[in-house]
Amino acid sequence: MEHTSRSQLMALPTSSSKTLEDLDAKLHTAVKNNEMENVKELLEKGANVNSRAEAGWTPLQSAVHMDEDMALFLLEKGADLHARKDNGGTAFIEAGAAGSVRLLEVFLAHGSDINEYDNNGFTAFMEAAWYGKEEALRFLHGRGADVNMGRIVCEEKRKLNKGGATALMDACKEGHMSVVKALVQDMNVDLNICDNQDRNALIHALKEGSSHKKPEISVSIGLFLLDRGIDVKSRDENGKTALILAAEVDSLDLVKALLEKGEVDIDDADNKGNTALVVAVTNNNYSIAELLCEKGARTDIGDLIDIVNRKRASDLRKLLLKHKAKFVPKPPTDWEPTSKRWRDQLKKLYEIYRPMIGKLKIFQYIYYKILKTSLRSIYLGLYGDTEVAVGIGHHSDTEFDEQKRFLEQCGHCKHLVKLFQHEKAKGLVYLCFPLWERNLEEYFQASKDGLGCKDILRMIFQAVRELHSLGFAHQDLHPSKFLIDLNGNIYLEDFANRRKLIEGKKELVNTDLEALSRLVLYVITKGKKPFEQISPEDVDADSPDYEEALDLVESLALHDERGLENLIKHPFFWSKRSRFDFLKAIWKEVKFVTIFKDLKSPKCPDYQQWTRKINPKVLKIMQNPEGRTYIYRNGVKNLLRFIRNLDEHLHESISEIIGDHVDYFSKLFPALTIDVYNYLRKHPEFHHLANIQDPFLP
Repeated sequence: MEHTSRSQLMALPTSSSKTLEDLDAKLHTAVKNNEMENVKELLEKGANVNSRAEAGWTPLQSAVHMDEDMALFLLEKGADLHARKDNGGTAFIEAGAAGSVRLLEVFLAHGSDINEYDNNGFTAFMEAAWYGKEEALRFLHGRGADVNMGRIVCEEKRKLNKGGATALMDACKEGHMSVVKALVQDMNVDLNICDNQDRNALIHALKEGSSHKKPEISVSIGLFLLDRGIDVKSRDENGKTALILAAEVDSLDLVKALLEKGEVDIDDADNKGNTALVVAVTNNNYSIAELLCEKGARTDIGDLIDIVNRKRASDLRKLLLKHKAKFVPKPPTDWEPTSKRWRDQLKKLYEIYRPMIGKLKIFQYIYYKILKTSLRSIYLGLYGDTEVAVGIGHHSDTEFDEQKRFLEQCGHCKHLVKLFQHEKAKGLVYLCFPLWERNLEEYFQASKDGLGCKDILRMIFQAVRELHSLGFAHQDLHPSKFLIDLNGNIYLEDFANRRKLIEGKKELVNTDLEALSRLVLYVITKGKKPFEQISPEDVDADSPDYEEALDLVESLALHDERGLENLIKHPFFWSKRSRFDFLKAIWKEVKFVTIFKDLKSPKCPDYQQWTRKINPKVLKIMQNPEGRTYIYRNGVKNLLRFIRNLDEHLHESISEIIGDHVDYFSKLFPALTIDVYNYLRKHPEFHHLANIQDPFLP
């Protein structure tokens, strides 16, 4: 019997499409049933080797889990190796899950990327770890797979703290001891990488995994990781420490091992205020409770007596009473934070139990994390009754100590983040800063009302100027680095410690000036585009500050010799009235001097014909004051005289014609102020006039 090709079927009437769909469906079924002969026949009849089944699965992706020969046959017949399922998975990633070294090798030879990942960030290496496929894992490692790669997810998922988990975390979570050992002993994985919820491999080991994972496996993996030196201070998504999780799985050995490390706080609590002792008592685990009590765990936390009474646990009651357990009432809950943005977190922090660090109450848990930098995370805290942001570092850390000394230098600066207080405990230093509401980037995303652009930029300029005066260039100026408090004050931070000593290196200052140039554009456009994409073309040409803004942007970008000390007095920061009064004041200074004859402006070339632009009725009124005749000639100096006279002798009829005369002139000659200012500033004889000050100027 002669077969009909797919192209021939497609050329037939539309009723043949049903035939094609049937062929494709049968192909998927044949692949899943591992029916090689049937697959060959269906392909010969025109079935699509790259057709999609439910959730976007292709025949090749299904074949990976059924039969290696089937998968290789489909690849030979034109199956698309790079096709992705609805979740972004590829045949190569599926081969990792299946543990097929043969297919992994062939797929790599045909162009698969060793570290390609699906929409959830899973790579073939991670899938092999998840499903305990040690042989495939070792093969992929030998071919250069990134053993420390965390799951890469989209920004929306990242904001929800999803993603970031590594192959080691997967093996720990699923209880594959041999894979964990292979990763740690033979592949040099980083034990202390955390996922996007700040959980390391130890936390994943102690969390629930698949149904086949037994508690004793979790304990074995946990003890192995502890022996290898993993950080014991990580927490899970509910704020539970490894010690609390060890108590939850009823492992006395693991609790002992953690306490022997001497690095855990025995009284640390989760987001509900439960300590390891509370968990042990709740689980009616006498041996763990006894060990914790003997090691000095507090017994006045968590209503322990109430718990044992409900459970009728007389032995535990005797133990707790022996260790002076007592009921402690909860603090009043009517306290209200000052902060609006961080209200819920601060109120929760105030209400729950936390071990105090001097006067500081803090919870190193993702719910209270407000900023993450390349060096460290910043958490909410309460220093006495003061709401603070807290950075934490090791006392012996040279870089952290350098940061502390720099912050102490900022004490007298008005717009640099400064140190409020600090505490020390167990080799750690806790730096407390005044709390902010938002950074500048978040401010524009949340609202475009409130602070004026000039006020924002004035504080930004002052902040950078203060930093330069301390001898440092920032080198990382970005809207996210400027923090805004509840009162609208702006502060520049450098938590990432990126600043550099200037020490005569003008190029460092120039880098800051270039960033300030972009910041001006970002602020006056109210963050309508990302900082890196903003350009002068995005500025509203109808803005009353348009000409001055572009001049300021250009001055900064070209590293103007005036520097920030003088650029902060730039006409951009003046009000319309201030600019008008500047022009009036200039005429008074130059009325008897020949000047401005060579002032030319490509933006406004008609200063020499200004009388043609003025409303003729207004010009006529001004040329015939009080019955006298006065002829105004063209030229910049006469224009300045006209402006001065009109303001000094403003006639009611003029206001009726043109409205507010200051607005009128700023719109008629938008570049006049900046042109006159720059002309004078560069004039060898009259440059001092550019610095004229009066009560209206800032």
